[in-house]
Amino acid sequence: MKKTLMLTAAMTMITTAAMAEYRMIVPQGPGGGTSVWTNNVRPHLEKFLGEKIIIQNIPGISDIPGFNKFHESLRKDNKTIMVAHGGNGESFLTDKVKYDYRLYEPISLVNLNIAVSHRTDFDPYKQTVKFGATSGRRPDVMGIILLVCGPQSQKNNLQAYINCYNKKMYYVKGMKPGEARLAALRGELNSLRETYISHKKFVQPQIDKGVYKIWFNHGILDLQSGKIVSDPNFKGVPTLEELYVQKWGKKPEGAFYDAYVLVKSFRDVLQKSLWMNRGNPNVGKVRAAVRAMMADPKARAEIYRTSGSYEWLVGPDAGKAFNIIKSSITPTSLKTLVDFTNNGLKIYSVYKPALLK
Repeated sequence: MKKTLMLTAAMTMITTAAMAEYRMIVPQGPGGGTSVWTNNVRPHLEKFLGEKIIIQNIPGISDIPGFNKFHESLRKDNKTIMVAHGGNGESFLTDKVKYDYRLYEPISLVNLNIAVSHRTDFDPYKQTVKFGATSGRRPDVMGIILLVCGPQSQKNNLQAYINCYNKKMYYVKGMKPGEARLAALRGELNSLRETYISHKKFVQPQIDKGVYKIWFNHGILDLQSGKIVSDPNFKGVPTLEELYVQKWGKKPEGAFYDAYVLVKSFRDVLQKSLWMNRGNPNVGKVRAAVRAMMADPKARAEIYRTSGSYEWLVGPDAGKAFNIIKSSITPTSLKTLVDFTNNGLKIYSVYKPALLK
């Protein structure tokens, strides 16, 4: 009996200690981009939070199951933080998911960006673009189509864009991010997209060799104006809008462009975002820890080194950014995005009118 009581007490202590730790839920397996990012941030956040943080990876198709699990049960734990990425933002718009950002408290959003590059022996305006299809790449595809198709398809005629897509782009499906990158670097694909850090690590060496050239970046959201502006991490590289004007002599416009802005905004502004359940009593504490972390020169320098010098929007600023991108959800932009995904990309997508509320 005494041994049983001792064992029970020991197990209770272990369970209590485990429950006392903060958890960061990552919706993909170890080694994925968001998982690596979380591992880089965790020790710094842990220091300023003053409590231990463990990382729980919950991988699944399109990185949806982990976020769904957070929504269904894990968010009820007051020490659980959801780490979401841009692919989750895309899925929120067009996939059958259970999670809903509007039901959570935004801890922080990292206002990130993506750059698209292509081989120097390839002219994307005259030849077929070969691009790898993985999670979070719809904005890249739509941006490319806007550029290579030009203003002749700029009317609210989605079929014109679909026809142009079928003629000028080969979207290779069923690839993982690493596979798409390797295929592009081997020359099997002629274009690729990367975050600033991945671009610096994988693409810049190819640019230095003259094999690749950077094409455009998607720009970043300016919180004050609510507009997309140039990214200082990609100095001298035009945004899609800037390059479009250079190429075609006018600004992009129309339903297809609005759909691009919608999905690009949810992909990039929510690229690396932290969430806790609404009403969680620890929200203020975690936000304060994030602010302290980013105010610390050493921690900030290390985080910037591993993810680029991008602004962290915390608390109300994160909420403001989310409200800005929500305003890009209109009946036309959402339906155009869904219809292009279904009829152009041939990827199943659902129209969710509840997002308009």
